[in-house]
Amino acid sequence: MYKVKAMINKLITIQNAAKLLGVNPETLRRWDRKGKYAAKRHPINGYRLYNENDIKALLKKIEKGASYD
Repeated sequence: MYKVKAMINKLITIQNAAKLLGVNPETLRRWDRKGKYAAKRHPINGYRLYNENDIKALLKKIEKGASYD
């Protein structure tokens, strides 16, 4: 059961999220600052982290024509 939960909540770095979306990491930083697509923050170092499943869902929205910029 633990492994299933870990897969559901897999967090990825801004670099990996940007690569999946086909955008520059600065685009994700801008969306985060503007409140368009908020990142989670690592509790110790403050790095932006994204739920992989959320990123994949966002990619599907973008592919359907939604605009986030």
